[in-house]
Amino acid sequence: MSDPQSEKPQAEPRSAYKVFRNIGTRWMDNDAYGHVNNVVYYSWFDTAVNAYLIERGVLDIQHGGTIGLVIETQCNYFSPLAFPQAVDVGIRVARLGSSSVRYEVGLFAADAQLTAAKGHFIHVYVDKMSRRPVPLPSKLKSVLETLV
Repeated sequence: MSDPQSEKPQAEPRSAYKVFRNIGTRWMDNDAYGHVNNVVYYSWFDTAVNAYLIERGVLDIQHGGTIGLVIETQCNYFSPLAFPQAVDVGIRVARLGSSSVRYEVGLFAADAQLTAAKGHFIHVYVDKMSRRPVPLPSKLKSVLETLV
């Protein structure tokens, strides 16, 4: 039987991530408990990864023929974030399949060395019209390989 403590998720350092994107918190991100609501963390995951791909010219949400659909997502929380903090979002790729990608994302308070939260989501890339899985386009795969 394994020790449950050994499997407990741990905060990670900035060095565990390949690239970073800064996202500012908004007044409306805070909930009644005075910190950013958990659903906002997932929107930051999506925003950081998709903005990175758009900026690299490998995701065209208007005219591209391939899109990524989320099939799994998860997040662990270690310390609260709250408005008016800046958040640094670290991104890496943990697994690069033929039509899927597991992105791992770390959220850091701007001055912190360890993640306030970390999580992942898996995109399966599909044809925009048929919604059937397709191989990762070569340009996308090249960009993603730099994040592995």
